Amino acid sequence: MADLGYACLLMALLCAVWGVLSSWLGHQMRHSELVRSGENAAVAVATLLGVACLSLITAFLRNDFSLLYVAQNSNTTQPAIYKIAALWGGQSGSLMLWVFILSVYAAIVVVQNRRRHRVLMPGVTGTLLGISTFFLFMLQFVSNPFEPLPRAAAEGTGLNPLLQNPFMASHPPSLYLGYVGVAVPFAFALAALMAGRLDNEWITTTRRWSLFAWFFLGIGILQGGYWAYVELGWGGYWAWDPVENASLMPWLTMTAFIHSVMIQEKKGMLKVWNLLLIIMTFCLSIFGTFITRSGVISSVHSFTKSSLGPWFATFWVTIVLVSVLLLIYRLPRLRTENSIESLLSRESAFLFNNILFIAIAFTVFWGTVYPILSEAIQGVKVSIGPPWFNQWIVPLGLALIFVTGVGPLIAWRRASGQNLIRNFAGPIVFGAAVGAICFVLGVRHFRALLSFVLCAFVLATIAQELWRGTRSRMASAGEGFLTGLTSLILRNKRRYGGYLVHVGMVMIFVGITGSSAFQQEVTAHIKRGESFTIGPYSMLFADTGSSHDEHKDVLSATLEVSRDGQRVDTLRPEKYYYRATEQPTTEVAIHGLFSWPPNLGDDLYTILVDNDPQGGGYTFKAYLNPLISWIWLGGFVVILGTHVAVLPEWARVPAKRLSSAVEVSGVVS
Repeated sequence: MADLGYACLLMALLCAVWGVLSSWLGHQMRHSELVRSGENAAVAVATLLGVACLSLITAFLRNDFSLLYVAQNSNTTQPAIYKIAALWGGQSGSLMLWVFILSVYAAIVVVQNRRRHRVLMPGVTGTLLGISTFFLFMLQFVSNPFEPLPRAAAEGTGLNPLLQNPFMASHPPSLYLGYVGVAVPFAFALAALMAGRLDNEWITTTRRWSLFAWFFLGIGILQGGYWAYVELGWGGYWAWDPVENASLMPWLTMTAFIHSVMIQEKKGMLKVWNLLLIIMTFCLSIFGTFITRSGVISSVHSFTKSSLGPWFATFWVTIVLVSVLLLIYRLPRLRTENSIESLLSRESAFLFNNILFIAIAFTVFWGTVYPILSEAIQGVKVSIGPPWFNQWIVPLGLALIFVTGVGPLIAWRRASGQNLIRNFAGPIVFGAAVGAICFVLGVRHFRALLSFVLCAFVLATIAQELWRGTRSRMASAGEGFLTGLTSLILRNKRRYGGYLVHVGMVMIFVGITGSSAFQQEVTAHIKRGESFTIGPYSMLFADTGSSHDEHKDVLSATLEVSRDGQRVDTLRPEKYYYRATEQPTTEVAIHGLFSWPPNLGDDLYTILVDNDPQGGGYTFKAYLNPLISWIWLGGFVVILGTHVAVLPEWARVPAKRLSSAVEVSGVVS
């Protein structure tokens, strides 16, 4: 199987190179058969890489320790799910997954556009296969997952214990689906620049691709945050780690792009800006791949130092130069059709939204690369931690919340005083009332109080829009409230799906605010039968336990949790000791959203830190994280909103027409 996988990688590289050449030659010579050949090459690359991935997974499941990559990332006792996930657990396999996903995307694009966008397709196919060629070259000559050992190992090292978590099966693939998905709108943008087709064609064609990439990148970030929360045992979910930042930056710029293209579609403005945004987003996705695999940064997520760094740096610089030069070449044909008439307009609000997203992305970028630059130039490695990021990003984030509430309601072109009063008087009063209630309840943290006020303001603007639209449907069509609300959403899925996404993001902001501003922490060294408290919770150390399987040893402690004198839960924090790697991990126990009954107000987060077999004492750490569950709930609302925004066009059919069609169908049958 290893030989088959290696052969498939080589053939995929040859097909990718041919696809690039035939697409370019077909475009230059106006030879449709050559263009088709390039498209067929894209499908062949996807097929060959699928076989290569299956070959490597088979090697893992068969414990084929004659392969270096398998021996480094698996062992005989490793559960099957982690043997499969080991495909992307190391450097070579993760690169192969990256290019496999890209090849599948390229094949889907080819199939979707067999009869559409024929002027753009040579550039699109050539760009996607050009990117694939780079990754396949790396897999073939720099980091080959099918590299054999001189002599087969008797046993493998095993996957890093920190990676042996169920989220290992979903978090990296989600991020890759987002990272790689950015390549599709980027390829269409480059194709539009090459072909001189600078209207809205490339934007409308890739709208769902953009949302798809943005969605999976965001879901991957949320999954990564929750994984860190439950696995690392530090009470948090985001540490401004360089690799965390690497996934956040393209998500921020893609979010700006998704908002900005609305202005181009409606007003013919920001054409150059939108091209810059998608170029920037793809470059940031390659940058994230580079810093993860080059070894230039130190992170729990990154791979060890390798020879990939210079290759990725060269590839990244090439992409930047080619993209920017093409954009400069086409600048004379990218004149805007309209201009912003007033600062008090929806166009200005969207522009401010973009500026804030880019400002946050640049801040994250600078905080990520500054230690690298400092070490390279001065020989001194400077550490930039969460306080620095929070100092700059929190004010920008608060401003972004405000613009999120203003943008969808303010009038196009120029807002009158009457428009401002009509749309914003109610939400401002509601936000102020929420602020007053929070103050009365004891909230004195200024930034937290301001965040709650702004979040309430945004929710009120969305609720007001939904109520006005539903009331109009009820009056004009005689529909009930729920029917009117459903019809309203389905008639403008993009708009109201976006509102649902905004609701989810507001909930995430509420969770971030509560958990960061009001977190409590306590450490206790106690014996069985003793208790300790944090906030309203009391925890009785009731018992200990131990178990083992062929893979690891487990030590657990039982904590009986009471709140205000009432028993609410039993928690069992654990420590795992992996025998193959001789590494311990912390398994936290949480009373929160996923307890029964669910607790939405706060998370009681407990950790078994250490034990003293001689003295019988155990050390526990507990965190109280107010409102943190709102982050995960907000993620579910974002998922719902994104699905509404991309619903197919059949959802526009009114309920009455749909029921009539069903009746006619029944009569005919």
